[in-house]
Parts: sequence; C-alpha cells; structure tokens
Amino acid sequence: MRYSVLSFDLDGTLVDTAAEIAEAVNRTLAEFGVPRQDEERITRHIGHGARHTLLRVLADLLLAEPDRAESLRPDAVLPRWEAHYGALAGRQAKPYPGCAQMLRALRLGGVRLACLTNKEHRHAQQVLQRCGLASAFDFVLGGDSLPQRKPDPATLRHVLAALGGQAQRAAHVGDSRIDIETARAAGAQAWAVPWGYDGGAPLLDARPDQVFDSLPDIAEHVLGVNRAWIAAAATA
Repeated sequence: MRYSVLSFDLDGTLVDTAAEIAEAVNRTLAEFGVPRQDEERITRHIGHGARHTLLRVLADLLLAEPDRAESLRPDAVLPRWEAHYGALAGRQAKPYPGCAQMLRALRLGGVRLACLTNKEHRHAQQVLQRCGLASAFDFVLGGDSLPQRKPDPATLRHVLAALGGQAQRAAHVGDSRIDIETARAAGAQAWAVPWGYDGGAPLLDARPDQVFDSLPDIAEHVLGVNRAWIAAAATA
C-alpha cells in the first residue's frame, strides 16, 4: 500500500513531555498548599489533554483527602495551571530518538503529515515550535480544536479531510489505546510505539495493527528505504 497521510500523536509518541507536565501540575498544586506529587502518578493520567491530566490528579487528591474540596475548586486551580503550563510547555520536552529524521524523510517521500493530539492546540504548537518540529507538519489538530477529541473518529476524519487523504491510505501512530481506537474507528491503520504513556492499560491489549521499535522504522516501512537513506534525507 502507498500511504498518502500519516497522523501522529504528540505526547509520548513523538516527544517526551512527562517531566514538564508533572512540573506544571506540581507548581500549580504548590500554590494551594499541596505537597509535590510523584511524576509517575501524574504521568499515568496523560492522554486526554494536559488540562484533563490536572483534573484527574485533582480527582485522585480529593478521593484521598475530601477535606481539600473547598481549597481545590477547579475554577480556582485551572487558571493557575494554564499560567504554569503556558510558561513550561516545550521547555523540557525531548523528541524521541530519530523523530526529526523520520519526519523529514517522510516529507521528502511525499507523505503528508499531521499531528493529532488531545493536548490543547496552543500548547501543542508551543511544544512543536520549541522542539523544532512545527515545520514538519501540514496540519495540527488539538484537543480543543473540535467539539470531539480522540478516541472519537471524527478527529482523524477531520485531519484526512483537511489533507485530502483517504482512510484506506492513511495510518495514525500513537502510544495508547486512545490512539489505536481512534485509527480503527476511522478506518485507518492503527500503528503504535512501545514507549510513552499508556494510562496503565498495556498497549498490546489494544491490538495495534503494527508496533514500531523506533521512529525511523516507520519511515523505512512507509517509504521502502533503508536507514542510510533516512539519515541522508535528514541532512538534505
């Protein structure tokens, strides 16, 4: 099959953002007298958007300490979260090995590229810009860009419509069940990477169509080229 469109999740698929999301959560909570939370505890809530991550952490805290309900009202906490994450987004983020090379090779190979994320659009753009990846994408769809968000297939269908692609010639790449369900419901190939943030649900349980052990492996598979060509393409 010749693929015309590839869509990528952002957090945990292309870029490791767990540290900065956890730091923004902890800076926010500190303003309300809450001790720092473990990064792993915060990371397991990543996947539905950065705002949702904070809300899930708040829910955990209130289950354990219901007396904090008045001091941790979402309407008071969320504006502070926006300020902290707005300042941090992309500053500690690290693209996974081979990310830029893969994206460059795919573009040179004529594949149209999209970033489809549940992270709020402004934060997604900020992460991509600061990681030097923004120019690689033809289209970016954030979690607040539409009334729906992943795993609703309307999100990927919107991407395909924007890029003039067909589901039969498209794949979506992600790190969690959310991404696998999104691709499958939209009729595209459901591809996965074995790192990232699976929300506590083993990735293989979602039965992706294919799992890639590295990002350059995706370019090799799609373009039918070897690793040397991808490396050369990255410097072209």
